[in-house]
Amino acid sequence: KTLLLLQPAVSVGNVGQLAIDLVISTLDMTKVGYFYTDCLVPMVGNNPYATAEENSTELSINAEVYSLPSRKLVVLQIRSPFIKNKYRPFCQALLSWVQTSKCARVILLSSSHAYQRDDEQLLGTPLRYLLTPALEKSVEGLMQGLKWKEMEKVAAYPGISDTEKVLHIPGGGITKLLFTECCSEGIQMAVLLKFCSEGDNIPDAFALVNYLNEWLQLIKNESSNSTAISSQWKIPSSWRLLFGSGLPPALF
Repeated sequence: KTLLLLQPAVSVGNVGQLAIDLVISTLDMTKVGYFYTDCLVPMVGNNPYATAEENSTELSINAEVYSLPSRKLVVLQIRSPFIKNKYRPFCQALLSWVQTSKCARVILLSSSHAYQRDDEQLLGTPLRYLLTPALEKSVEGLMQGLKWKEMEKVAAYPGISDTEKVLHIPGGGITKLLFTECCSEGIQMAVLLKFCSEGDNIPDAFALVNYLNEWLQLIKNESSNSTAISSQWKIPSSWRLLFGSGLPPALF
């Protein structure tokens, strides 16, 4: 089996990052290092996957690498936003790392603004995928078997001309740039994304991670019931404070 890199795009509702949290927490992945970059806002915090008092004081930073050798899986978790104009240097650093570390495939978990969908995108499931030409050959049949919908291209000049179609991922952060770079560099990459809005994005994260699981089978789903599958993902301890720590009683 070849090495697979899984990572989030920092996009609307932070859905990719939340989905990655579920993967790291459920598979009990080991932190193996950091992705050092000046392209992300610096941050430091406690261990987001703490399970006991002992490991709760370990520090975590803005970009960390986790590994699960038994599944040939490497995960890059990104925890802070990009610094303005730093998308491109980040993409270059990431892709040179992908190539030197012999990652055969990259999967990017992303999201896009639900309110900016065109008519075609309003139909059916809110989940979409994209494949670079290098990956298409080997997994296209599988995607069709899963009855997945490919991300539609939209008119470059809506209302004026419908002939020229472009890839448009509003709210997707680094997604489009990373995808186009992977296409031109012949890297095997897939984007899995969900249309969503800002708010309580936990249900979106479960939907996206279940979508990923249909393909990668990270956890065994005994039933086809998506609620039953969702309950098998382990929610990390850091999610308790997802909306802040509640109102201090002294206010009242």
